[in-house]
Amino acid sequence: MNVKTDTKEKFTVITPFEENLSVNMTGELGQMLLTYLQKDIPHVVLNLSQVKTMDDKIGEILAETQQKFYENDCSFVICNLQPGVEASLDKQELLEIMNVTPTESEAWDIVQMEEIERELLGGAE
Repeated sequence: MNVKTDTKEKFTVITPFEENLSVNMTGELGQMLLTYLQKDIPHVVLNLSQVKTMDDKIGEILAETQQKFYENDCSFVICNLQPGVEASLDKQELLEIMNVTPTESEAWDIVQMEEIERELLGGAE
């Protein structure tokens, strides 16, 4: 899978350069994303601006991956959904449970807000 990664101070932006994310990419995508949980900067923004369609299994993998990130106190935000991808996730009723923003800038804001929230909640224990 052809992807661009851009590591920022607090998170990494991953942009797949595939028009279609097909079912045969599920294992590769899931493994690639989960490796970020072991990195110094574990928070991920997945920019889907180049992806026009995706198989249903990819949507399931993204929802599961997001859950694993949150279980590990890490952020996982998806941004720039194209209409076909948004329709696919909506049909699967995954949009309601996923952290999705219209733009990459808004995704950055979510990551930063979640980091502040984790710091505040961590300090209250």
